[in-house]
Amino acid sequence: MSQQTVLHVGCGGNPAPDWLDEFKEVRLDIDARHNPDIVASMLDLGAIGPFDVVYSSHALEHVYPHEVHVALTEFNRVLADSGRLVVVVPDLEDIKPTEDVVYECEAGPITGLDMYYGWSKVIQENPFMAHKCGFVKDTLTKVLLQAGFRQAVVARAPGHNLVGVAIK
Repeated sequence: MSQQTVLHVGCGGNPAPDWLDEFKEVRLDIDARHNPDIVASMLDLGAIGPFDVVYSSHALEHVYPHEVHVALTEFNRVLADSGRLVVVVPDLEDIKPTEDVVYECEAGPITGLDMYYGWSKVIQENPFMAHKCGFVKDTLTKVLLQAGFRQAVVARAPGHNLVGVAIK
């Protein structure tokens, strides 16, 4: 039996999380500087797949609202039958786009403005990091189902994150 595969969309310079260690990781990013296995936009994944899991953490907010459906449909397309999508995005519920610090992370303070529009410290150097849309639990659930996933569950997670799991 062959090893199951995970497509890590928007990988940046980071490996998939430890809980995906049992999967063979295929890294995809729009920015070639991160040395992904595949350089592509999540809006056109190309002739790849099928994958058992598509994992995308803090990438979907980098497309415009009208492109979210395109990206999620692409994720669904490259999944094997009964494959799973795990998507993590910032949770904008109760967040205001101000300079007030919402939380501290290893990289420093994150403000409401950073959560809405992307981390201001890196956008100037890397425009791919700008946020173009945002989600709350209800909106993420809705777009997952509209993209053709037969089941979708979204939960609020620590660190102002939403975690969506959907099944093809």
